Amino acid sequence: MNHVFPRHTKVPPPTAVAGEGCYLIDSSGKRYLDGSGGAAVSCLGHDDGEVIAAIKAQLDAVAFAHTGFFTSEPAEALADLLIAHAPGNLDRVYFVSGGSEAVEAAIKLARQFMLETGQDSRHRVIGRRQSYHGNTLGALAAGGNAWRREPFAPLMIETSHIPPCYAYRDQNEGESDAEYGLRAADTLEAEILRLGPESVMAFIAEPVVGATMGAVPPVEGYFARIREICDRYGVLLILDEVMCGMGRTGSLFACEQEAIAPDIVTIAKGLGAGYQPIGAMLCTADIYRAVENGSGFFQHGHTYLGHPAACAGSLAVLQAILGRKLLARVEDKGARLQAALEAEFGQHPHVGDIRGRGLFRGLEFVENRETKAPFDPALGVNKRLKAAAFEAGLICYPMGGTIDGRRGDHVLLAPPFIIEDSQIDELVEKLAKAISQTI
Repeated sequence: MNHVFPRHTKVPPPTAVAGEGCYLIDSSGKRYLDGSGGAAVSCLGHDDGEVIAAIKAQLDAVAFAHTGFFTSEPAEALADLLIAHAPGNLDRVYFVSGGSEAVEAAIKLARQFMLETGQDSRHRVIGRRQSYHGNTLGALAAGGNAWRREPFAPLMIETSHIPPCYAYRDQNEGESDAEYGLRAADTLEAEILRLGPESVMAFIAEPVVGATMGAVPPVEGYFARIREICDRYGVLLILDEVMCGMGRTGSLFACEQEAIAPDIVTIAKGLGAGYQPIGAMLCTADIYRAVENGSGFFQHGHTYLGHPAACAGSLAVLQAILGRKLLARVEDKGARLQAALEAEFGQHPHVGDIRGRGLFRGLEFVENRETKAPFDPALGVNKRLKAAAFEAGLICYPMGGTIDGRRGDHVLLAPPFIIEDSQIDELVEKLAKAISQTI
């Protein structure tokens, strides 16, 4: 008996006692290959000496200084390094403690920007169906996952959602990627016009959709059109890279591969690699200047903003990603993982799609490959797969509701950037065993 409130009250989890590279070890000595980095978090594995040393050194210097009174050296250095590698006109960094906080900050900054620039009527947020942006109420409202939203709908702000860019299910036969990308993106313009452009302040999207759809990338040209539409109607583009950013897809910022830049971007997870809780919101110089030259005060904040130890750890993480050339490694090992998945599951009668970028890959399961019909949700395929994989010593990230929040099953894979070829083989072998036992 204990007093921890677990995520699942009927399934007590084992106790993690150690980490070693790509593995976690429980109190019985069992080793688990971390095939999903937890939730796409542990990009450097579980025992990176340089990151741990940086956190310890900062604790020896100063553990905490409230940002209402002080800044800190690691926060300033981390912000400088992020902006040096950020796309477009991103110029300022607002540190928080995680992804949901980063999205809340982004939404509130978008609203304050509109107030600071005399556009008081702009308050609406448009998102995409089957997106996920966090579990706090503002982030949950921006997200479009029906299952997560339903219990808390009476508490949330009103938002609207357009279809995702989901080529596997929504691209028509004979339709090119370019044609489908334009058609999917143009639903944003239609929604802006339906709501009234003078009421819309922001559109939010994940460049590569993570938890709720399983590493779904956009088709070429989709986000270029989205950027064009946002510019045409004065709508801020918020990109949520909490899960897909910080090198996960092979570039530091996932949007780099779309050749666009957002007005605001959110990052977390891989930013701290699991060593300390941290997230961040980055905005353009224009947005910052509107606040600086207006009220001079961002009406938002949390106690642990810019925590010195968290920033010190994240600075070491970012230096490792850049200095150890891990972005190139992500591309190489990501291609190796994709090839291994296709070799093992490419002809599997119940694997409909294998997709993703870099070390961010997803498999979508179907009852019938020809019709793409999903399994009956009552079968709980994703839940049984997670249990079978865990029993086999593999941590992965299966989810249900892939299609509409209720139907569909997938598994997300996001292993540490340091994964070796032999461990990729181990991951696929254990996943195959789990799928065989489940389906």
